[in-house]
Amino acid sequence: MYAVEVRDHIMIAHSFRGELFGPAQRLHGATFVVDVAFFREQLTEDNVVVDIGRAHDALKAILAPLAYRNLDEVETFEGVQTTTEFLSRHIFDALAQAARAGALGPGGEGVSRIRVTLHESHVARAWFEGPVAG
Repeated sequence: MYAVEVRDHIMIAHSFRGELFGPAQRLHGATFVVDVAFFREQLTEDNVVVDIGRAHDALKAILAPLAYRNLDEVETFEGVQTTTEFLSRHIFDALAQAARAGALGPGGEGVSRIRVTLHESHVARAWFEGPVAG
């Protein structure tokens, strides 16, 4: 299995509900480093997994509506606990859709899996990985 990863980051604010979250129930900020791995069984005719520039552009476009936002105020997330795990799946779903729509360019249709990892800090991270086919 071949893979290519791109990286970006996003700064957000949010809060959680419930005793499980302790002090994180209060509004707080987070800066996530976002790593996305694109997987495929065979390289393209050009010996790549996917066009890195287009993959990075797709990630930037997906993160842009969330950047510098209080996720508690984003209609899409109304009533949702926007945990790191949840956000990794949200970003995965958008990237899988972008891949199916051709946003990764020629060869992007051969991407079989995507893994989205959100690094909360130097000691904690969460990810979601799944097939692109929807």
